[in-house]
Amino acid sequence: MVRVRGAGGGRVSIAGVACYRPGDRPHLYYHLLVYRRRKGEAKGFSWAGYRDLIIATHRQLSAPLVWCWDNLNIHLAPELAAFAQQNKAWLRACRLPAYAPDLNPAEGIWSLLKRSMANFAAADLDGLVRIIKRKLKKIQYRPHLIDGCLTATGLRIEPW
Repeated sequence: MVRVRGAGGGRVSIAGVACYRPGDRPHLYYHLLVYRRRKGEAKGFSWAGYRDLIIATHRQLSAPLVWCWDNLNIHLAPELAAFAQQNKAWLRACRLPAYAPDLNPAEGIWSLLKRSMANFAAADLDGLVRIIKRKLKKIQYRPHLIDGCLTATGLRIEPW
């Protein structure tokens, strides 16, 4: 039996990106958003949260980005399309086909995360956040796992 304190109902949202560059190790970047059921608190990522992830990734890699979106509603926001257009010098946005999670390496990352958390029980929301961060850090330090997520899609990265 696991005792849980509080009313519950909080949740953790994760936005993440798997980054690949020929001849370099892959990288995983992510942002967490914790929703604690407080008045005025965001329940999930807005278009600005995804924009911030793109900017942080660009700064970390110091390189142009080809960003592949799945068809999540917020990814289709006109504000994100305008942001991509305004930053076309270093950002190219592409859309994956509808209903094709098998082409998205990030889906492999989420599968690895869920599998690694299968036998853990968090007593509260903060405990869940700690477990998620610890498991994502383990994935970050195992580039062969991130490479495997790309390999599983059948896609290849080729220099232009």
